[in-house]
Amino acid sequence: MNHPGELAIVLHTHMPYVEGGGEWPPTDWASFLRHPDGFGTWPFGEEWLWEAIATSYVPLLGVLGRAPLTLSLTPVLCDQLERPGAHARCVKFLREIRRETHTRDAAELRSLGAPALADAIERSASDYATAAETLDGLGAGGLLRALGAHVSWTSAATHAVLPLLATDDGVGRQLQTALAAHRRRFGGWEGGFWLPECGHAGWLDPLLAEAGIRCVCVELTNVLGLGDPRNLRPLITDDGPLLWPIDRDTIALVWSESGYPGKSPYRDSHRLTTHRHHAWRNDGAPYDPAAARVQAAADAGDFVSRVRARVADGGVCVVALDTELLGHWWYEGVWWLGAVIDESARQGLALTTLDEAGARYPPAAAPADLPASTWGAGGDLRTWSGPAVAELAWEMRTAELRLAAAGRPGPRAARELLALQSSDWAFLAARGTAGEYPRQRASAHLAAFERAVADDGDLEPGLRGLAPDLAGAVRSG
Repeated sequence: MNHPGELAIVLHTHMPYVEGGGEWPPTDWASFLRHPDGFGTWPFGEEWLWEAIATSYVPLLGVLGRAPLTLSLTPVLCDQLERPGAHARCVKFLREIRRETHTRDAAELRSLGAPALADAIERSASDYATAAETLDGLGAGGLLRALGAHVSWTSAATHAVLPLLATDDGVGRQLQTALAAHRRRFGGWEGGFWLPECGHAGWLDPLLAEAGIRCVCVELTNVLGLGDPRNLRPLITDDGPLLWPIDRDTIALVWSESGYPGKSPYRDSHRLTTHRHHAWRNDGAPYDPAAARVQAAADAGDFVSRVRARVADGGVCVVALDTELLGHWWYEGVWWLGAVIDESARQGLALTTLDEAGARYPPAAAPADLPASTWGAGGDLRTWSGPAVAELAWEMRTAELRLAAAGRPGPRAARELLALQSSDWAFLAARGTAGEYPRQRASAHLAAFERAVADDGDLEPGLRGLAPDLAGAVRSG
């Protein structure tokens, strides 16, 4: 018997602009680690993108299309997938660098008398080889076209936290650049838009509506309360699009310290071999994929049962996840997602997209005077503007105001500002997970912005692929 409520899984797919490293094979390891025409390769930089492609995006192709899912692709990710040479460089990385590093780790583990760990590393190597073969078989358009067959939502041009922007024109530049790119690449669009970091504030609503945005996700746990049934219905303000509250209580089953990915049989994403590969379970034993698959199926069954209880009186449970959690950070996450689809059919729980649900569920009035909110720490803006990263927020807003004062910006200055506005630099700096890399990136984009304001000449090599649809989308200051 079908259930009265529904489940909407939203996969938000994003990588900051890191494309543009060196060629492989490198002449030496030093040239592999950093390349002057890009934004680094290892341990922070282009390798992130290739890893996400191999471990998340390619495996996800086997699940997309099996059930209604809401898939968003950020324009900045698409910019990188679209770049000439990116596909070939990724495949070369997977076939040569990843094969070599796995071979070295397996040999080291065998020499240490750990054959089960060496076997786990060799199985990991086969994942990368399979990803390379899949990429090579995608044909014209490659991965971007394959993902684009399922995409329905877009996002801001470079994943800026929109409530932190200083001007309406700054917001408009992020929105219009993004929408122009999405329409060029994928054609139709029904108005679904992922607010980066679920960053929302009431003053944005008229700007979103003016751009044609009809549906967004928001984090309103601090307003509505954890587990409140109002989180299961769309809301609307006088000026803006439909606001779909994400259901934090359900998301926590996956995305929390006590969530499914921390269970013993799953692969440990923190403990690494010499060349940063994964050979252990969370409980310290050698990784066993058969046991992990059994656990993924059990957790999928538990998840669907809990969602059914959550929507027992109707409504839509919106579970929004970073796509990269599935596969890249939680190795078994794509298996789990496929099992959720199977379990939903078995248990009679309907899956829906938010575009489709928005046409069927009459919205309720949103509470008055909604505060600025995100899905970050505290549900507010502190991750991107708190004391640990206040200078980054200040520099970003100051540069935006400088550009507005300068009149109609040239393309290089506008692109450097867009790059500076990426939410990733503050997030990584606040979390302390990428060393000095995020602050170095922000400082470099700010310095390049200053040079461009003084003399807006040719773009530097590393930024030529960012926001190719900018020219037709910039409004006068």
